Amino acid sequence: MSTPATSSTATPGPGSAPIRGIDGRPVRALVVDDEPTLAELVGMALRYEGWEIRTAASGTAAVQAAREFRPDVIVLDVMLPDFDGMEVLRRVRADGELAPVLFLTARDAVEDRIAGLTAGGDDYVTKPFSLEELVLRLRALLRRGKSAVPTENSMIVVGDLTLDEDSREVRRGDDLIPLTATEFELLRFLMRNAKRVLSKAQILDRVWNYDFGGQANIVELYISYLRKKIDSGREPMIHTMRGFGYVLKPAS
Repeated sequence: MSTPATSSTATPGPGSAPIRGIDGRPVRALVVDDEPTLAELVGMALRYEGWEIRTAASGTAAVQAAREFRPDVIVLDVMLPDFDGMEVLRRVRADGELAPVLFLTARDAVEDRIAGLTAGGDDYVTKPFSLEELVLRLRALLRRGKSAVPTENSMIVVGDLTLDEDSREVRRGDDLIPLTATEFELLRFLMRNAKRVLSKAQILDRVWNYDFGGQANIVELYISYLRKKIDSGREPMIHTMRGFGYVLKPAS
């Protein structure tokens, strides 16, 4: 039987710059873990940020909570009693949910970390972890996903590809293209450096902020995701420069 989800809010902790939802409401975070003590500790830390929290203790409850709660960010344990976090992510993405996902995992092998990101996650922490690190990573994901820094001109245009940093809308011609938070950040980096060849190391450093022990194949994976959404059925804009990296340029 799935554990009922719960919600609550609190006042932001002192010294932390509050992050708000895109319409000015409190950030909504879904915490999925079958260890009640850990879920409560994470929930307390995030309530201290002033966020609205909902928890779920199984994959089934998590998918249902994501549909009802529409979270801004999801904290997702890999190991759950009914089906694993990878399957939860597949199901919520199939529902059109694009909120960034941070995986919690007890596994410390690089291959297992990559597996979560390969499934479409945006970051991970390995148990045991510090609550401070968890909060910092979630705040970074939200800043990345919501363009917290205001800009005078939020529109980036390369050929017939446009990216609005404020509304988070990406269009190729007249077609609206939905992107996850990481896909959006990767595309923004490519577009801000249009016609410039970017190495995998540069992309890892800018988009993920740290590397994966040389596992640059995560860059290849997300480049392939972008190509399917940006270039599929059109003249390609994202090009591989063998031995050097990738470049985005207007279709000729």
